[in-house]
Order: sequence, then structure tokens, then C-alpha cells
Amino acid sequence: MNGHAERVERMLARFPAQGRGPIRLAKETSNLFRDRARTGQRLLDVRCLDHVLALDTSAGWVDAEGMTTYEDLTAHTLEAGVMPAVVPQLKTITLGGAAAGVGIEASSFRHGLVHESLLEMEILTGNGQVVTCTPENEHADLFFGFPNSYGTLGYALRLRARTVPVKRAVELRHHRYREPGAFFDAIEQACAGAHDFVDGVVFGQAELVLSTGRFVDTAPYLSDYTYENIFYRSLRERELDYLGTSDFIWRWDTDWFWCSKNLGAQQPAIRRLFGRSRLGSRTYQRIMRWNSRWGITRALDRVRGGHAESVIQDVEIPIEHAAAFLDFFQREIGISPVWVCPIGASASADRFCLYPMRPRRLYVNFGFWDVVRRPGVLAGGHFNRLVEREVERLGGIKSLYSDSYYTREQFWRTYGGVAYRALKARYDPNGDFPDLYEKCVLRR
Repeated sequence: MNGHAERVERMLARFPAQGRGPIRLAKETSNLFRDRARTGQRLLDVRCLDHVLALDTSAGWVDAEGMTTYEDLTAHTLEAGVMPAVVPQLKTITLGGAAAGVGIEASSFRHGLVHESLLEMEILTGNGQVVTCTPENEHADLFFGFPNSYGTLGYALRLRARTVPVKRAVELRHHRYREPGAFFDAIEQACAGAHDFVDGVVFGQAELVLSTGRFVDTAPYLSDYTYENIFYRSLRERELDYLGTSDFIWRWDTDWFWCSKNLGAQQPAIRRLFGRSRLGSRTYQRIMRWNSRWGITRALDRVRGGHAESVIQDVEIPIEHAAAFLDFFQREIGISPVWVCPIGASASADRFCLYPMRPRRLYVNFGFWDVVRRPGVLAGGHFNRLVEREVERLGGIKSLYSDSYYTREQFWRTYGGVAYRALKARYDPNGDFPDLYEKCVLRR
């Protein structure tokens, strides 16, 4: 790790001096879906911290720097016959970003969220000090407080994540249901089984598909969803499928789940124009940032009239309330498809104070990402506020990577206000990093 130490030393030599505005990362990747003011910032350049440092397959862990993308991390580990226990769906997500936010995938029913699969973190705190935190050492409070802090307590320079063995391919079986109760019962049963992966998609009120996957050494064929064929459509067309392990891990990246349709990328002619190499989250994020900068869709919405609102959210709901949430969602919001992914909360899930979940309980993540349009005039954030209220009513919790509309009281009641203030006082006493509420709700 000598190279890592040298890179950190060079970065610290450029640590922004005391001054106006919060410290933020100077980096090229972001998977946040909220705009924010960019004035008065002090930038910390961490782009050099993108190396895989060590891999111990027998002990089951990998060490990597915070800006290492999961694309690079997974490519490195697959060569050794293992993968991180939880790999978020998009190639551009970084290990540090998934730890500071919330990361999930179809292995989460067994391994929890990304932060529940971490063993150790090296974190740069607000006073320029670097601390190593584990669940047991003197910085355990930061280990459990860092997830969902979104760069407001510090930045992860190095992380150690658990790995699991893999095989050559993944066998996928798609199970169809016409009634939500039976669908969620089947999810609960699948999570108690011997599967390696469990997730699903709600295409409509009477069209719900549960997908279960298991590693296999051999496969009669391997499907390719990286160009002409589109993965999410296969759930409606096939009952059995086989993907190479790497292709399975990135099955959602090529079409950003199904959101590539908003860019026309599911039309054959436009798809060919994109080409195989440009289909994926990296391209779509560049287009999204360009649109955010120039306000093209905002201008079009003004011309159309009515109310147009981006509802881009992931929420975690206790499985016993999953059917009730889906009923609310289809009635009040109406976006489809919806991604569904079960999460088996770990024994220490309630110790992660900024994103607490009940230990050893099964939750269901609902992911929905689209624009809701209605005639007339509605208050800003109308539909997102409906989602927030229903999530709270059902004892769930919402990720903060997108728009949020909580009052301060609501926000800190949900996201560990007392613990956050104690962490802020210990690790960022001068307020060099942003405040979590101001960053995630007020967009500062």
C-alpha cells in the first residue's frame, strides 16, 4: 500500500485551507439526481485514488481506494474467482460513493446493503486528519455513522469490502404473478431459499415478475444484453435464462434499467447510432448532466404546461407493508416499471445511525425513476412529498441521492439527528464539510 500512502500524502498537501464554502470532491463521476448551487466551494481533488490495493480470496476481502469504480473493482476480483458481496447496478458507482450513500443489488437479501458488507474504512475527516475505523475500534462511531452521510462527515480514502466466490455463469428463472400479495409472499420464500440473487420488476398492477439467480459452472447458452437485446424485456419473454457472471452483474447498466428509453436508446436505429460501447450509465449520466446544466427538459415542460415532476427515488419498506406501499404507489404516482429488491438487514443494521433499519428483518426496496405529469398546477415536489409521507407511515426509509422535501424536524427524526450532531462535533468541528440536511434537502 505504499503507493496509496503516497497518493494520500500528495492529496493532503493540497487539502483546502480554511475559507468560505464547504469542501467538496473534484471528480468526474456522480450518481446523484439532485441539482445544487455550486458557488463558494473548496474542491478536494481525489481523482488519483482509484486503485485496487489488495485482494485476499481466502480471507474473503478486497481493499480498494474510494474512487475505484465498481466496474474496475469487479473486473479485478472476477479474475480471481470472487466478487464484492454487494455490487450496485451501475458501473460508474464508486466504492466510496456507495459507502457514503446507500448501495443495493440482488444479493442484498443475503448480504444487506453495501455498507453492511464493509469491514474497514480509512476516512479523511474535516480537520484534515485520516482515521481508520472498524466496527470495534475507537472510531467505530464513524464506521457506523459514515453510511448515508454523503460527504458531510469526511471522505473514504480506502475501504475493505467482503467478497464471495463466483462461478462462470448465472442461471436466472423468472416467475410471474398477477397479484401483489402472492408476489411478495414468493419474494419472502425465495429469500429463505438457496438462491444467490433475488430481485423483481413490477410492470403493472397484474404483471409482477420475480427473478431468482444462482451461480452455475456450465450453461447451455449465454444471452447477450449489451447491445441489440434489452435485458428488462426478457423478464416478460423468458422463464429461464443464462448470463455470464460479469454480464449478469451489469445487466441493468446497459439500459440504465429501462431509463434509456427517455433518450431514445431503445429504438433500433438510435441504438445502433449509440453503438455498443456508448450504451450504459456513463453515457447517460453525461447526457443528464448536460441537460441539467442547460435546462432543456425544463424548458420543454414549460411549453407543455401542467405539472411535470421528476420522481426518482429508492425506498426501503418492511416486507409486511410492501403490498400496501405498492397499492399506494400505483394509485397515487403511477410510474412503471418499478424495480423491486429485497434486503436482509444485518444483526447490526440499527447501529448505522444515519440509515437505521430493524435488525434481521426483511425489507423490500422499490426503485422508480421517471417524470409524473398531471394537468393543472400543483405545489413543487407534490408527488415526492406523497412518497416521503407514505414511507414514514409504513416504517420505511428513503435514500437521499435524489430530491427530498422533509422539514428539518422530519429529516432528523428519520436520519439520526442526535447521533449526527455528535459525529459532526467530533470529526468536523469547524464545519469544513456540508451539513447533511442542507446538502440533501436544501441542495446547498
